[in-house]
Amino acid sequence: MQIRSAVDPRKRVVWGITLVLTAVTALLGVTPGAATATPLAAPPVPTLAWGPCADPGDGFECATAQVPLDYRQPTGRTIPLAVTRHLAADPAHRTGVLLLHPGGPGNSGVDFARGSYDALPAALRDGFDVIGYDMRGVKRSGQVECWNDQEYAAAVDAAHGVPGPGALQLAVQQGRDFGNACKERSGDLVPFIGTASNAKDIDLLRQALGEEQLTFYGRSFGSYVGTVYAAQFPQRVRAMVLDGSYDPRHYADVPYAYDAGQFLALDAAVGRFLDWCAQTPTTCGFGDGKPRQAFEQLKKDLDARPVITASGRPATGYTLAYRLMFNINSGKEIWPDLGQSLRAAQEHRTTWLLNPPSPASFDFLNVNMAVECADRVYPTSRLLLGAVVSAEAAAAPLMGPPVGLGPPTYDHNHAPTCAQWPAERPSRFEGSYRAAGSAPILVIGNTGDPDTPYQDAVALAGTLDNGRLLTFAGEGHTAYNRSACASAFINTYLATLALPARGTVCADEAPPAPLARRAAFTGVDETRDVIPALR
Repeated sequence: MQIRSAVDPRKRVVWGITLVLTAVTALLGVTPGAATATPLAAPPVPTLAWGPCADPGDGFECATAQVPLDYRQPTGRTIPLAVTRHLAADPAHRTGVLLLHPGGPGNSGVDFARGSYDALPAALRDGFDVIGYDMRGVKRSGQVECWNDQEYAAAVDAAHGVPGPGALQLAVQQGRDFGNACKERSGDLVPFIGTASNAKDIDLLRQALGEEQLTFYGRSFGSYVGTVYAAQFPQRVRAMVLDGSYDPRHYADVPYAYDAGQFLALDAAVGRFLDWCAQTPTTCGFGDGKPRQAFEQLKKDLDARPVITASGRPATGYTLAYRLMFNINSGKEIWPDLGQSLRAAQEHRTTWLLNPPSPASFDFLNVNMAVECADRVYPTSRLLLGAVVSAEAAAAPLMGPPVGLGPPTYDHNHAPTCAQWPAERPSRFEGSYRAAGSAPILVIGNTGDPDTPYQDAVALAGTLDNGRLLTFAGEGHTAYNRSACASAFINTYLATLALPARGTVCADEAPPAPLARRAAFTGVDETRDVIPALR
């Protein structure tokens, strides 16, 4: 069946902004065409010398792959990539390799594979070598540094939940400073961390593993990586699941329009949570029946009187918005705990929702910003930058101002940096996303996704020549092991290549969890990405 609904006024705003920005982008001539292919020498296939990991004990082995820094010089300078694998538990019935790619960009793929392994069903653990790697610029594969911990801490600790006059000018200045710091401290690497090069790395890993084809699961940003891999190497795809999917063309080539959708999706998700608080004030525990007003007041109160955390750092209204931006991704199950945490913040008590970003967060954010600036081309007009960022923040009043007008951090606030990006972009992908000739690719979208709007999954499934859309009618970001229905389809497809019927919708969303059953995912940290245990 297909989901049908009345047109939401918020969607009219998204469509309007998208149409305007698409037209502006085209007029300004910043959408690049497909790159002209130039035959190059084949890069050497890495040799993987497997051995114990630095922290062994979970059955994984580790190795290092040397890959070209610049694929325009495939036999030139190399960089090391950290790789890990767990061999198939049933080698007699081994199918191949299953590459797990995390979100971000900025999350460790080594940690993602090792942390997610136990959540995979026996059919996948038995039949596949499970593979993970840290993509270029991440953690063990040459961590990108733009701002250091002290600079990042100073910027986020001074930010506000209700930005005042001059916030836009400060955001633009901080974006410029951040980009210049990237060039100064990681200038040899940042031009080459784009997704076209990352996808080429994956294909070298495929060859190093001795495989003709890959089985791939990618979530969130990993869905864009998978899309680009399939576009460049369609014949090398055995099976591919893209969960929490990006609309690739808007993401890379019409980024202001893409950002507009993200702003509204985040605000709508927080709004639905607050509406639930209004309908169930006792269970939520926040807002005394008027949670939207209480949330706006709480941001102001924390700006005026920050909570001093155990680390000695202040938690302002910005801290609250920053943490909520990530934790709302966990869906309805977390809503009661979110309500109680907001109540604690209201009472000036410490709570996980007031944890300032940590040094590990800063590592993640440095990569997140730098990779997306390497991948995406914004118009360079400062006038357009100010007008669009202001409009997008205003269109999402709950979360837009702190997120959009704050310091350089996560997706929604990349424009002030990327529109002024000082590095070249030789590693971004500029070709067709059709992946013509690939095996069928399973695309998954959540109707209430706060991070990658559902319409992105619809667009990606329509862009791919062999895309098949699976819908999860629920709140939260990504569906694997959050929906038993979607997970069953994912596992069956990865193991046997059998696809769900066209138009399939999974509607097994988990309800808000009782506080007595506090979920392990409460207080999600943006530096940890893992496939959860099936709930």
